Amino acid sequence: MRTLYLRNVPDDVADRLARLADQAGMSVNAFAVRELAQVARRADNPGLLAGLAGFDVDADEIVADIDAGRGDR
Repeated sequence: MRTLYLRNVPDDVADRLARLADQAGMSVNAFAVRELAQVARRADNPGLLAGLAGFDVDADEIVADIDAGRGDR
């Protein structure tokens, strides 16, 4: 595992991170690592989406079908 050192973190950002970490019952380090891991995972999203087949489905058509289904309740 690597160690990262962050420099020039604005005071307000550090304060908010400390507050959020405290609310989550975590250390600032553990909280920051968790948040960075979530952001890093999203980096793969464009590639994943690009690999999906295009179905050429109109969003308005989907909404209309959902609304029609809700009307049957």
